[in-house]
Amino acid sequence: MSDRTRYVQVGLGGRSYMYHQAMLDRYADRAEMLGVCDLNEGRVRRRLVWANEQGDETRGYLAADFDKMLTECRPGTVIVTTMDSTHDEYICRAMEAGCDVITEKPMTTTAEKCRRILETQRRTGRSLRVTFNYRYSPPRTQVKSLLMSGVIGEVLSVDFHWLLDTRHGADYFRRWHRNRENSGSLLVHKATHHFDLVNWWLDTTPETVYATGQRRFYTPEQGDAYGLFNRGERCLNCPEAENCNFYLDLREYDDLRALYLENEQYDGYFRDRCVFSDQINIWDSMGVNVQYANGAKMTYSLNAFTPWEGYTIAFNGSKGRLEHHCEETVYISGDGSVPGALKAKGTTIHVYPHFAPAYEVPVWESEGGHGGGDDLMLEDTFNPSATADPYGRAADHRAGAQSILTGIAAYQSIDAGLPVKVAELNAGV
Repeated sequence: MSDRTRYVQVGLGGRSYMYHQAMLDRYADRAEMLGVCDLNEGRVRRRLVWANEQGDETRGYLAADFDKMLTECRPGTVIVTTMDSTHDEYICRAMEAGCDVITEKPMTTTAEKCRRILETQRRTGRSLRVTFNYRYSPPRTQVKSLLMSGVIGEVLSVDFHWLLDTRHGADYFRRWHRNRENSGSLLVHKATHHFDLVNWWLDTTPETVYATGQRRFYTPEQGDAYGLFNRGERCLNCPEAENCNFYLDLREYDDLRALYLENEQYDGYFRDRCVFSDQINIWDSMGVNVQYANGAKMTYSLNAFTPWEGYTIAFNGSKGRLEHHCEETVYISGDGSVPGALKAKGTTIHVYPHFAPAYEVPVWESEGGHGGGDDLMLEDTFNPSATADPYGRAADHRAGAQSILTGIAAYQSIDAGLPVKVAELNAGV
């Protein structure tokens, strides 16, 4: 009888491979994948072929047989990497079956679904972990360390701006993320990372949120402004392919072709829809003001059409100011490149003390996906240290809830044109 932790996984999109691969490589002595599950029969078959080539005997199931997978494989932990809006369904069914859960961010997309998850967790007592890989990126952990040291005293305000370039940013407007009912908008799907970082950096939670949002770039009008009048529903065979800077040919990328293009007949999902479609209902430019429980305030923005990728953040404290600038490599999810690697010369930290000269802090080295966070997060997930992490990087259901509640309050604020109190969302926290 193996003493390895038994896992199953539901949702077999591009990011799902990271967990399975880690079990077959670095953590083969500690973890084993017993079963995988997806809505798309073709993706299930592809995963089984891939696993079999590596000597792995993982079983495959369709989404309708999720409960059957739990019964037959008897996992200790379920990994959820499905579309955001379905996370709650699989998280709750897994916990009710006696399993712990690891879920990709965001934990879920609405206050009602958040309440369901938290109520299920309390009732079952099962563990729920949300994989916030950005916490593990060395420079972002370094910011946490500096703030914990008190170098700028008590943080009173934060100025945070995140930029998605016209390669990576546009990709959210091709995929299922383009519809708010699937992703909760970028204020939940993408910004959950950013709101979690601030909650974690400041060791606090959001209280009041006011936001504005608009879609002015990824619109039919912008497509016309580029002279792309004969646009198709998708990039494949689009008459404007040669003229469009946003054209994506799925046939050019092995993973995108195999995961999506070759499996469209099973679910009708197109991975390359036009970014100037009138079917999009999420914003591409957002601004958010947040009041936190510890008295700090944040001004935040997210723009999905900028010329470079990364962020700038400044913490204003009672003893000074800390500025962190970060530039990331650009990518399209599934294109085979390392996602979100840091540009060494574009990542800096400066401290500006009150009444003393400013200085630059040497940045902790970082390599790999998402600022070097992916591998460190996997290590902490599958091979946790016996000693406590001084930075508290592992995120549970409470952290998962607090991160999405900023985004949920933000989109409700945009809808209403009014500030939203997080406590009034009735999300179960």
